[in-house]
Order: sequence, then structure tokens, then C-alpha cells
Amino acid sequence: MTQKPLVGRDTRVCMSLSARPGNFGSRFHNRLYEACGLDFIYKAFSTTDLVAAIGGIRALSIRGCAISMPFKEAVIPLIDELDPSAAAIDSVNTIVNDDGRLVGHNTDYGAVRLLIADIDPATDFVLRGSGGMAKATAAAFRDAGFGKGTLIARNEKAGRELADLYGYDWTPEPTRSAKILINVTPIGMDGGDLAALPFETSAIEQADIVFDVVQYPAETAFLRLARLAGKRVITGADVAVLQAVEQFVLYTGVRPSETQIADAATFARL
Repeated sequence: MTQKPLVGRDTRVCMSLSARPGNFGSRFHNRLYEACGLDFIYKAFSTTDLVAAIGGIRALSIRGCAISMPFKEAVIPLIDELDPSAAAIDSVNTIVNDDGRLVGHNTDYGAVRLLIADIDPATDFVLRGSGGMAKATAAAFRDAGFGKGTLIARNEKAGRELADLYGYDWTPEPTRSAKILINVTPIGMDGGDLAALPFETSAIEQADIVFDVVQYPAETAFLRLARLAGKRVITGADVAVLQAVEQFVLYTGVRPSETQIADAATFARL
């Protein structure tokens, strides 16, 4: 292992912005900086002034910034360019600062594509949510060949637009089950009991696969119930690792080994 330099004036800074910062990103990235001997440091932040926060990234030469709910769409007018990964779905989860030019990327999409690669695209799904992560997830399912899906969103305008964009149905409330149930909302983010469920227990019982993008806690009530019912689960933690690796590569130009990634993921979850 290469010795990581001590933090000094040449240390490059990366960060994250979200409404409710967690520890996963900071622990994951900093562990990999140490493993790879890179002079970088990572810190999570929240903000009530997104315009000023993005201006600070530019003014302070912050190398990269992860973007989480609810800022994935709101940051778009504040940056200079969209990478095709973000432009295709109008959602940014990563900003890279190239000498003062802020470029928005989306690494969520690729993470979801990898996680569903072995699922038969003839399988039907129901997706609850209409924000930036819902866009990335719906796009990943569409591009993977999934033709039968329903998007659930109480906001009719956002829900219909997203459903129409990807060729799926829309409904304001859960009205049916499907073989794949996907939660792309904050429901369950506070932990709690079975009251914090995005789908009825009967729908979970009829499903084969349950996918919850909530990262904190890693094991939501939705996932716990699905595991107890013997369902295959895909977790927000799974998404977090895959998308964070691609962020790391964008920020540093270094791709860590699978062993280093596995170690950082385990460390970040402690």
C-alpha cells in the first residue's frame, strides 16, 4: 500500500451535498484514498443555499461533489455542462470541477444497469417515485429492455411526464403488484417499523424481487420484510457502492482494485 500524504495545501478536496448527509460516502472515498495513496480528502455537507454551495465548489477548486436528494435536478442550471450520462436523463449525481468548469455526470444509471443485468427484461415492475433517482432507475430499466412497467407518483405532472418519457404507465397510488417492486422515494429513510412501507405487504408477498434505493438505513423495513418472505433484494447500499466507485474514478483518474473496493464498502458500512 502506498503511503497517503498528510493533508496539506496541495490536498484535493471532494465533497457531497444532500438534504440529509450520511457517513457512507465520506468513509468509502477516504478509505480508498488511503488505500491508493492519494492526496485527497472527502467531506459530506448539507445546505439551505444551493446556489452559494455550487459557487463555492467553483471558487474553492473543490475537485468533485456527489449530489443527492433533493438537488439532482436543481443543480443543472448552476453548472456549465452536462455529460451525456446526465443529459440523457436530466439528473446529476456527480459534479467534476475541471479548472473551474463544472461538469455534471450521473453514475446512478450505470449502477442500476449493473444490478439488474441478470433479470429477465420480460419481467414486469412497479416503480414508486418521480425525482432524479427515479429518472435514472426508469431509464436503466427502459434501456435494459424492460417493456412492462408502472410508475407511481402522487405528483401527476411529474409522474405522467416521467412515465411518458420512458414509455410506461402512471398511477398516483399503488394499484397492483408486480414481480419487481422498486422504491425510489424517501419512504423508510427514517428506519422504523412496517408503517414505513412504500408498498402493501400483500404486494411484497406476490413479488419476486424488491429493490429499495434508500441508503440510510441500509436495511429498511421494506427490505427486512422482503427478506423474511424469501424475496431477492437489491439495496440502496448496493447502488451506493457501484455509483461511488465511478465517482472516485471521475475525481481521481484511478480505478481501485476489487479488493480495495470490497474493503472500502465494508469499512463504510461499519
